[in-house]
Amino acid sequence: MKINIFDLAALSDASIKKVLRRSETDISELFETVSPIIDDVKKRGDPALIDYTRKFDGADTSDRGLKVSAAEIQAAKDNLDEGVKEVIEYSARNIRKFHKEQMPKEMWFTEVAPGIMAGEKITPITSVGLYVPSGKGSFPSVMLMLGTPAVIAGVREIIVCTPPRSDGSLDPATLFAADICGIKDIYRVGGAQAIAAMAFGTESVPKVVKTLGPGSGYVAAAKRKLFGEIDPGTPAGPSESIILCDEKADPRIAALDLLIEAEHGPDSAALLVTHSQEIVDGVMAEIPDMVEALPDQRKEFCKTVLSQYGGIVKTSSLEESIEFVNRFAPEHLEVLVEEPMAAAAKIKNAGEMLLGPYSPITIGNFSLGVNAILPTGGFARSFSCVTVYDFLKRTSIGYVTKEGYPEISDIARRFAEYEGFASHAAAIGKRQL
Repeated sequence: MKINIFDLAALSDASIKKVLRRSETDISELFETVSPIIDDVKKRGDPALIDYTRKFDGADTSDRGLKVSAAEIQAAKDNLDEGVKEVIEYSARNIRKFHKEQMPKEMWFTEVAPGIMAGEKITPITSVGLYVPSGKGSFPSVMLMLGTPAVIAGVREIIVCTPPRSDGSLDPATLFAADICGIKDIYRVGGAQAIAAMAFGTESVPKVVKTLGPGSGYVAAAKRKLFGEIDPGTPAGPSESIILCDEKADPRIAALDLLIEAEHGPDSAALLVTHSQEIVDGVMAEIPDMVEALPDQRKEFCKTVLSQYGGIVKTSSLEESIEFVNRFAPEHLEVLVEEPMAAAAKIKNAGEMLLGPYSPITIGNFSLGVNAILPTGGFARSFSCVTVYDFLKRTSIGYVTKEGYPEISDIARRFAEYEGFASHAAAIGKRQL
């Protein structure tokens, strides 16, 4: 099988740019595809959603309705395998505990000068739409990662959009995860049409002020097209990872973990970055048999990724490897080096860092408690992982007492006069208290 090996020193600027861009290049080309879908949903509402669900998911939802019934959720709870329930409940406990620790004070003040108070009031966003993908698999873990912080933050209206299976039903594990979170308003619609529905509202799907959740390139493109109509949240498109290794890493573990994100889909990006030729050779020896042992669909995904957006990046030193990581800004970063804490201190851009051989991306994706909805496409340079803060907003509060007023009012009036704001200055200069 073909596996890309990029010798960083030998790559042209154009080639490096291509590696750094990964599938983001394709996403920008999808705007023309999603634009008419968005316009159609805005114009026709539910009928457009039903048509696109039939076209893209092969499911007829005209009789069943777009909203999932309470009976369907109860059936999922009753019939889901007990072993699956156990792993969801265990993971939910860890995710809940972690996100509760993130909650800030509802209001705080500090005295910036005698008699002058400045602070913030924290309030939840009024409504949010969570997008839980499907198609290449079922993702109750995504439901937990989105629903848990939304509920903890206190969002009053939480809806979920997720693509149906061909018979119009939804994944029972995802419904069970939603129920654990306490979320009842779930709609069987996916893709760009789901994002449009949440942005504009339809007869069935309520309009919300923000949407969050990962998805295909079409979902990512729709979110960007709709920026301004809706807050699209953390840019979370096709999966991506970097496995950072030094010469002390175990090539077998590195190879196993390289395939974690590679099996998500053909538009994923999975890279191993190392300065050690021994690691390169060892991983190259391990990968083919590991890939061949996978189920057919996952096998094809991995083969495509490792020959397209993924592979191995060979550097000259650990320092150069870390520099490349910071330029790439991966969604997931796994650090398999002798001193992971020292390396982590030098990492500036990553959606998450998982340190050492006992912290594979698998554990972070499902059960560790940290949020696995992370910025992709290089957006980890400026965006963060999903937290309760994504569902909260801050309002600045100021309070000046009678004793604090004389000094600060004089300063503010003079500042206003310098910047030429006559009314600003008059509001203080002509004030009579």
